[in-house]
Amino acid sequence: MGIIAWILIGLFAGLIAKALMPGKDPGGCIITIIIGIVGGLLGGWLGKVIFGVDSIDGFFSLSTWIAAIVGSVIVLLIYRTVAGQRSR
Repeated sequence: MGIIAWILIGLFAGLIAKALMPGKDPGGCIITIIIGIVGGLLGGWLGKVIFGVDSIDGFFSLSTWIAAIVGSVIVLLIYRTVAGQRSR
């Protein structure tokens, strides 16, 4: 159930990350959703590995959302870097 919860949280985290980092991206809504899902999973994994905590305390837990949003911002930064280099 943990991975399914991270996928659902990732959908919203991708939209929040996009709002925090406005700008033109090569992808549309589908790419934003995928970035959010990957970022949510990355945030959950980083929370467990780096801090040694179970970052998915609950769907409405603040730490869960922060981990997902931070992971989504990281993935969005990587995506913009890679996609920006390809377009040149």
